[in-house]
Amino acid sequence: MVLVFACVCSVSACAQDVDPVKRPAAKNIQEAKQPSQTPSATVPRPESDPSKFAIIVCGIGGEPAYTTQFSSWANALRSELVEKLSFPPNQTALLVEKPSSEFERPATTEELRRVFSSLKTTTKADSSVFIFLIGHGSFSDKEAKFMLVGPDLTARELALQVKSLPTRRQVIMNMSSASGEFIKPLSASGAIVITATRSGQEQNATRFPEHFVSALTKTDADADKNGRVSVGEAFAYATRMTAAFYEGEGRLATEHALLDDNGDGVGHPKVEAGDGGLALTTFFDSLPKMQAGGDVELAKLFADRARLEGEIAELKAGKEKKQKTEAEYDAELEKLLLELATVSQKIRSKQK
Repeated sequence: MVLVFACVCSVSACAQDVDPVKRPAAKNIQEAKQPSQTPSATVPRPESDPSKFAIIVCGIGGEPAYTTQFSSWANALRSELVEKLSFPPNQTALLVEKPSSEFERPATTEELRRVFSSLKTTTKADSSVFIFLIGHGSFSDKEAKFMLVGPDLTARELALQVKSLPTRRQVIMNMSSASGEFIKPLSASGAIVITATRSGQEQNATRFPEHFVSALTKTDADADKNGRVSVGEAFAYATRMTAAFYEGEGRLATEHALLDDNGDGVGHPKVEAGDGGLALTTFFDSLPKMQAGGDVELAKLFADRARLEGEIAELKAGKEKKQKTEAEYDAELEKLLLELATVSQKIRSKQK
């Protein structure tokens, strides 16, 4: 499973310029209805993948400019997920400061709890859940929070909600200021955690969400040129473009994104020290299922291949932390590689 979250910062500290761009409103999860908008005639919406779920939380802006900016990013993100990446419209929730359509829900802790409660019964072990937080955050008295309407969301509560889901893997992205403090409580074996800042002290408004959303379907973000953008590639692209923004503006960078996916609670600014393996094998699209063309057996083989690739990445990350002896590591790696080779051969045979 995959969960993706965004970033945190204090309203008073967010003193950066914003260049808000108005975008259409979006919609929500489970009880949500189908959107009234129709996909482009030239680029039809891909078939929805029922195994994917997403939660996009757009927190309070504090000022009109930030409210508009956050809404723009959140709606653009939802549009990319639904229109291009096979996320089902009724399984893609959008929580906003001021709901203005039937697809939107209030960005409150209470409403977020309802969404998680629904996910506990609708997701399975092999489901993917992406959770994105876009807005302001804060860090004081050793507690990190994401600002919502009413009581704020603490890193502790978010961790409890995420870890209560039945999915095997989580991808958690917090793209707000002060979000670096979310890494430790959310870190776990099989979890991918991304934050826009490296600590709770980086409290200026972040630009990372803008570039992350852009990365989802940018060919420049596809580093290995396989026609897909992984979580790791989107992270690398957004990190690079965020740094370029500050350099171009002649400003001192006030945000430094981190990635942790080996469960040690320590984030890194790039794929290193055992981090990045899972992120590079976790994708936003559903290309394998599309390639299966409705063949249930082939779709299962693709899913098995993705699972094995993830387990191999996890195992290699564990080696960095010396969780197993050399003999144990070699034996388990050999077993997984043999399974992967068998599955890959079956896929090739089915595709002939």
